[in-house]
Amino acid sequence: MKQTEDYSHRFRLAYGMASLAVGALTIGWGLVFAYMQAWSLAAMDAAVVMTAIASFALARGNQLSAALMFSQIAFFVIVVVFCLLFDVPSDAAPRVCHLFLLVLALLGYINYRREQSVAQLVIIALCLAAFVVFASTEAALPFAQPIADEYRLFGAWVNTIIAVVMLCGGVYVMQLEFARNLDQAREIRIALANREFELFYQPQVDETGRLMGAEALLRWKKADGSYAPPIDFIPLAEQAGLMPAIGGWVVLEACKTLALWQQEDGARDLVLSINVSVDQFMKPDFVASVLSRIEALKVDPARLKLELTESLMATDIDTIVEKMRALRAAGLTISLDDFGTGYSSLSYLRQLPIHEIKIDRSFVQEAPENLRNRFLLKSIFDIARMLDLSVVAEGIETKEQFVFLQSFGCTEFQGYYFGRPMPLADFQKHWAQDSAPPLAETA
Repeated sequence: MKQTEDYSHRFRLAYGMASLAVGALTIGWGLVFAYMQAWSLAAMDAAVVMTAIASFALARGNQLSAALMFSQIAFFVIVVVFCLLFDVPSDAAPRVCHLFLLVLALLGYINYRREQSVAQLVIIALCLAAFVVFASTEAALPFAQPIADEYRLFGAWVNTIIAVVMLCGGVYVMQLEFARNLDQAREIRIALANREFELFYQPQVDETGRLMGAEALLRWKKADGSYAPPIDFIPLAEQAGLMPAIGGWVVLEACKTLALWQQEDGARDLVLSINVSVDQFMKPDFVASVLSRIEALKVDPARLKLELTESLMATDIDTIVEKMRALRAAGLTISLDDFGTGYSSLSYLRQLPIHEIKIDRSFVQEAPENLRNRFLLKSIFDIARMLDLSVVAEGIETKEQFVFLQSFGCTEFQGYYFGRPMPLADFQKHWAQDSAPPLAETA
């Protein structure tokens, strides 16, 4: 969404300006230390300035994540060294540089909300642990060179004020982000109530290129007539706990489409795939709600395929298996989506009552040129054959990829080579084409 892009741009700009501000303030202290001929202190300040400049350059180059990680690690090392060597507490002046560790921890938390990673959590934990140590002890190196008290007394006020201002700035940024998320969550609720969501349909074909069905993909039609892709609103909907409601709407619309197709000679045998989120699947009444919609619309359950991501495996596996068995017993097809990117393992494949696995597009697109990916794909197909599972390859964009996957024995395909996601009316045009050339020849 444009709003998200604008926010990222503002955040990059704010971070870049903050880096320059830190650099400018440090230059001031560096001049003071140079005047004192305290060259080791001046060298530390030079390191801070260089870090600030590098962080600014990375942020300006649209590498915000790299800038944040680099600056956090560099500033953490600098603050720890400064506390151990120079900012040693005395009866006259307290230690204050460790306050900047709280600023780094807050910055790390903001970055973690943007892009979750274990490395970021480690940095946050190290900053907080170091802050506790320096705040609770007089830890210092044996060869420490404490700054003279007359300078530290003045510096304690200045550095404390700067650290507090930076903490307030970080809290303000977080408040803006929370407010933005709340506003967008409210927009999503309104969009659901106003029926602004729409299903697009991407063709799925067999090895001859004949239409077998489609995957229903969610789109948000904005007031200006443009469509927002799922990546722009699904993460926010997940955070706001709205996916069960949105997913329930998708199930209902999918069943309505299947009911419509059952009245068409050319579409009666088409299978429709829908994505199911973890929150939606784990609702106690999920199985009952799906079956009730199928029964109410008199839809053949064998025509509905539920695609579940591997992230589901991180939850209660026994409950998952029980629900899958109930859905499979009712005649629905269960597919494991994005296989190979998450929690997949032979143990899970053995336990789960699924019908097929869907290979992530990253394997497909890199396989023809990447020997390691080719071996991985071959292993996936071998495992699928042993477990009697179908394999769907998504992300097919070229004839070369199509032919390559055919050589492994793949029988179901999806990707731009066969058709982009499209509204239902446009998708129905493929029915007439399906009795003529295969989609692979007309793409």
